[in-house]
Amino acid sequence: MQEILNLLLNKKISIEEAEKELKAYNIQEITNNIKLDQNREVRAGVPEAIYAEGKTNTDLINLINNINFKKQVLITKLDQEKYEQIKDKLDIPDNINVDYYNKAKILTLKKEDNIKLGKIGIITAGTSDIPIAEEARITAQLAGIEVIYSYDVGVSGIHRLFDQMKVMIDEEVQTIIVLAGMEGALPSVVAGLIDVPIIAVPTSTGYGVGQKGFVALFSMLQSCAPGLSVVNIDNGYGAAVNSIILLKQINKKK
Repeated sequence: MQEILNLLLNKKISIEEAEKELKAYNIQEITNNIKLDQNREVRAGVPEAIYAEGKTNTDLINLINNINFKKQVLITKLDQEKYEQIKDKLDIPDNINVDYYNKAKILTLKKEDNIKLGKIGIITAGTSDIPIAEEARITAQLAGIEVIYSYDVGVSGIHRLFDQMKVMIDEEVQTIIVLAGMEGALPSVVAGLIDVPIIAVPTSTGYGVGQKGFVALFSMLQSCAPGLSVVNIDNGYGAAVNSIILLKQINKKK
């Protein structure tokens, strides 16, 4: 972008040519149905993530092999079978660390850096919520956030929660992501105990009327606890992005 602006400033290209170049810089068209938003991190604070579900192996290979590896790349909802099918066809630079997390269904590609963005907590009500929690944890850590996490501390044995809350208070976490399925009560409890923003994630854990996570979602949206925000069902990635943007804004004020 600076190169394009310098060319314009030195009158080596016209305004129309600069506009065309900037548009090309922002969106890279791979095929007729694939377009990469290369400038999203500058504009929106987080890099573009590739959502694997619904994409063919060829689509994923084209996307990953054409993305700009300035900092990091995140491929979400990528199951083990599809990863095994595409991994040998990926053209990844030698200076990029490649990690696949089966439980979270995430592939990460990242350059080494020393970014320390802040610290958050992640809590799940049950062990069935852990895959979505891991999606949030890995996304946050990729951005340079330290994560203090505790799993399986739901309201069915609420005594398990209090020691973990003390740890997070002592660690001075700046926000907490709380995941729960079933009746979705845990985020409301946590929001009533601590003075940091709570991001609630309903999960599709449950059965009967609670199946697919809608009861947990409605419960969290209807919470009477202040300071509680809610993302979509099973959206661990979205909860982590919320935390990333929040911590970046905090750092701007320092």
